[in-house]
Amino acid sequence: MKITVNNKEMETTAKNLLQLAQELNLSAHGVAMAVDNHMMPRASWSDTILKEHAQIVIIKAACGG
Repeated sequence: MKITVNNKEMETTAKNLLQLAQELNLSAHGVAMAVDNHMMPRASWSDTILKEHAQIVIIKAACGG
């Protein structure tokens, strides 16, 4: 299916947000995701079903000053 991740269209076979995180090799820590402008708690990633044309925003924490 086609989705948009951080304003870039991509194809995915992921069925849910957890599978997408694994497909994108996202870190287990310091990452937050929103689907269609709704922040999704990590505990709900496996229950968050992806739909065609979903808008995903991935935010990665960074250390520094």
